[in-house]
Amino acid sequence: MTTSSATPLQITPDQPGVRHAVVTGASSGIGAATARTLAGAGFHVYCAARRTDRIEALAAEIGGTPVRCDVTDEASVADLAAAVGGRLDVLVNNAGGAFGAAPVSAADSGDWRRMYEVNVIGLMQVTRALLPALVASGNGVVLNVGSTAGRVAYENGAGYTAAKHGTHVVNETLRLELVDQPVRVMQIAPGMVRTDEFALIRFDGDQAAADAVYAGVAEPLTAQDVAESIGWMVTRPAHVSIDELVIRPKAQAAQHKVHRVL
Repeated sequence: MTTSSATPLQITPDQPGVRHAVVTGASSGIGAATARTLAGAGFHVYCAARRTDRIEALAAEIGGTPVRCDVTDEASVADLAAAVGGRLDVLVNNAGGAFGAAPVSAADSGDWRRMYEVNVIGLMQVTRALLPALVASGNGVVLNVGSTAGRVAYENGAGYTAAKHGTHVVNETLRLELVDQPVRVMQIAPGMVRTDEFALIRFDGDQAAADAVYAGVAEPLTAQDVAESIGWMVTRPAHVSIDELVIRPKAQAAQHKVHRVL
């Protein structure tokens, strides 16, 4: 089965036999690339994000359905569940983000709350709302987009690493809770991925600071690299669960060990 990002056939949600997928945070980066990849693999994709113009354009491109959704808002998540209906094959919890890079001694409480709300509370709310539809499919998949930041700490990243450790623990707990249900729970933990927005948002629009993250790294991961891995994970046979996939660029041996050519 292909997971390419080639232009897919136009698949309607009510087409017999069609598989349904939800991708949160689909307006850019890994989320948008994942929506394209899953559409190319034959899924009808519900493109969920806050920026309506972007998800409408994406949905038109791939034959999907745009759903405006703020994962931190329970009413908005309920609207997403209503749009999806009673059956869902794949949920990709991609919505997340990092805000700020201060040491704990200078941490911004608001930044920490925002990170926990989107990376942990939002993930829980979407999963909780869509679990009945995933169970109803008879072979559902929850795939949570974590991070290598959810596996190891690093200086000036405590807020983000704490949030992504939360993502990781929710993922592990959910797998235990659903062991007797027809739902597989997976996580992908990317390392250094260069997208248009992640670092720029983290550094509050400071382009120089964002560029410094990738300085001298010839080939960081791309959103498409991660999306293709997600496509492979969620299309394994029903008895195969890829519990966790850690993916890094060759230049990043560990969180603190990055080969840079300056």
